[in-house]
Amino acid sequence: MKIKRSAYVKGAATYAQCIVSELPQIAVAGKSNVGKSSFINYLTGDGKLARTSKLPGRTRLINYFLINEGEESEFLLADLPGYGFAKVSDAEKLKWADLLEKYLANERRLVQVLFLVDIRHDPTKDDATMYNYLFQNGVPFTVVATKADKLPKSQVKNRCRAIASFFKLGEGNVLPISSVDKTGGEAVLDKLETLLLACKTQPPSE
Repeated sequence: MKIKRSAYVKGAATYAQCIVSELPQIAVAGKSNVGKSSFINYLTGDGKLARTSKLPGRTRLINYFLINEGEESEFLLADLPGYGFAKVSDAEKLKWADLLEKYLANERRLVQVLFLVDIRHDPTKDDATMYNYLFQNGVPFTVVATKADKLPKSQVKNRCRAIASFFKLGEGNVLPISSVDKTGGEAVLDKLETLLLACKTQPPSE
């Protein structure tokens, strides 16, 4: 699949503000500073689509992007708030967690969560919490290991294997990617294409 067009639609601070649409949705989740915005910009080929910042905790909303408008492969990309950012109040953390949980539990057009983790490190406690939520609630997801450019190429496969082992997944369920070197995006897009095609043959869940 190729992304030909992408555009920012809106941000939702509460679940009531989330978009109600019959379009399939792909969500991007991960801890603060894992590189979600850079990943989205790389995947869409638009370096300015999602705001990037060296300061973690920037994404405090669910930000929606319309992808391939008018194409057969049209869908909404939902950038979820980053979790695990320590320098905010407990009340703010609870607000983000509530928004995340309600979206993941209730979005009936959610096709897949692209679950981003940092390839250089073992998943954090917050990553494990997110994984357990997705797994226990039957939310479909793929692990994307970001920042592959930070490692020698010879170590990338071993790190993917280690992350897969941590989550008790098959090695093929962890996709390495580098937004800097522009590598790994094709594998992610191929997976999304397969999922979106399958989605069109199935009626939406109630």
